[in-house]
Amino acid sequence: MTETILALVPSYGLLLVGLGTFLSCLALPVPSSLIMLSAGGFAAAGDLVLWQVGATALFGAIAGDQLGYLIGRRAVGHFRGRRPSPRRAALMARAEAKLHDNATAAVFFSRWLVSPLGPYVNFAGGAARIDWRVFTRAGAAGEVIWVTLYVGLGAGFADDILALADMLGNASGLIAALVAAVMLARWLRAALHQRGAH
Repeated sequence: MTETILALVPSYGLLLVGLGTFLSCLALPVPSSLIMLSAGGFAAAGDLVLWQVGATALFGAIAGDQLGYLIGRRAVGHFRGRRPSPRRAALMARAEAKLHDNATAAVFFSRWLVSPLGPYVNFAGGAARIDWRVFTRAGAAGEVIWVTLYVGLGAGFADDILALADMLGNASGLIAALVAAVMLARWLRAALHQRGAH
């Protein structure tokens, strides 16, 4: 698949870059990081224009974030009509409160540091109805880092795109797994504490 992506980037250029980042922000399995790395490499070789690659990737990512937020906001309206159990309602209220308390950091870091979690933060942010302006500012700032990092590294290490993509993919997956493990441990600890209190 990597070879296919590398063959498509010079042919479809900016369209592939923008569409790739857009779809990846909606949790679709698109290798957007590899696309940006490759596009950065082709820009370094003169086949694409670097600032256009960055701007297109950023536009696609921000548009995808916004659609994900909107989907979360609309979908929760559909599910809110159902009456959850009191226990589930309390759990949902606590989760929403935590997301509201940490909205800026959750959105910002899920754009680039733990990017595999980004699309789910989009949906959750909309569902929790976090302030759209907070979501947009934090999301755009994080996407600037994500796009700059990947397109810049692609341009700087154009000869080693495949090795770089593999290394970054492993690091990103490891960080996301560690964050998920910490969150699960905190949830389990709180659940055990609550159970012991009864």
